[in-house]
Amino acid sequence: MLPPEFRDAVMAESSDGKLVLAKFDDCVIGYPMARWEEIEESFGRIKNPNRRVRDFIRFFFGSAQEVLMDRQGRILVPPSLRAYGRLDKDVILVGVGHKFEVWDKARFEGVESQDFGTIFDDIAATGVEVSI
Repeated sequence: MLPPEFRDAVMAESSDGKLVLAKFDDCVIGYPMARWEEIEESFGRIKNPNRRVRDFIRFFFGSAQEVLMDRQGRILVPPSLRAYGRLDKDVILVGVGHKFEVWDKARFEGVESQDFGTIFDDIAATGVEVSI
């Protein structure tokens, strides 16, 4: 079940409660329909993608499935996405900007246990300035 603040954000962007779920980074990601359409459009602007990019597009968009959120904020994660994310028992919901991620608890604990001591060096290398 999505927490009220997630549910409200989804409904603000998609009044019918439509979401798209897809595979990414060992978890299941969820986008409001309007945001998903923006992502599709942005990938459509790639001219002559190489094989690796085409394979990623197949993986990412091929796994995408539309789902509906009910009034209580519940969504049914399709079996293929549950299997990919190993969403069998304990799961964690993480809000990340305009999307949310559904993680197997043990996998997410692995993400949290990383040493992020030099992460700002990695971010600086992208050429984008961020502040926390």
